[in-house]
Amino acid sequence: MDLTNILGDASSDLTVLQMSLRAIIVFVFATVLFRCLPRKSLADTTVIDLILTLLIGSSLSRALTGNAPIGPVLAACVVLGLLWVLLGQLAMRSTWFSNLVKGRPLEVIRDGKLDEAVLKRAHMGRRDLEQKLRMQGYARIEDVPRAYIERNGAISVLKE
Repeated sequence: MDLTNILGDASSDLTVLQMSLRAIIVFVFATVLFRCLPRKSLADTTVIDLILTLLIGSSLSRALTGNAPIGPVLAACVVLGLLWVLLGQLAMRSTWFSNLVKGRPLEVIRDGKLDEAVLKRAHMGRRDLEQKLRMQGYARIEDVPRAYIERNGAISVLKE
C-alpha cells in the first residue's frame, strides 16, 4: 500500500480516515515549520509576516481538504518559510530593504503639536492616537514632548 492510497490524492473523494491523517500531518508540519521560523509577537507582525502566514495557511488548507497533493504543498510551504527567513535576514542587513518591507517610524507629535499629515499618511484617526496616548498616561496631545508611530503601529512617546 503506497502513500497515495493511505492519504488519498487531490482528485479523489477523501474518507474520514484519510482526512484525519491529512489533518495530523498538516498540524505537525505547521507546528514544526512555525517553530523554525523567527519568533515575533503579534504586535511585531509586519505586512510580509502577514502575507506569508496567509499563503502558508491557505496552502496547507488545500492539502488538508484534498484540493492539492499533500507532498508538493508541504514543499511549497518549506520554500515560503525559507523565503520568510531570507527576507528577515535581508531586512536586518539593509536599512533600505527594512524600510521597504517594514516601513519606518513617523514623528507624529513634536513639542505638543500634532502633524495631521503624518497621522493621515499612517491611516490613523486622531481618536485612535489619543487613546494610545492615554494608555501611556497622557491626557492631552499638548502634553506630549515627542511621539512616533512605530513600524508596527504602536505609539512611542519620548520624554525630552
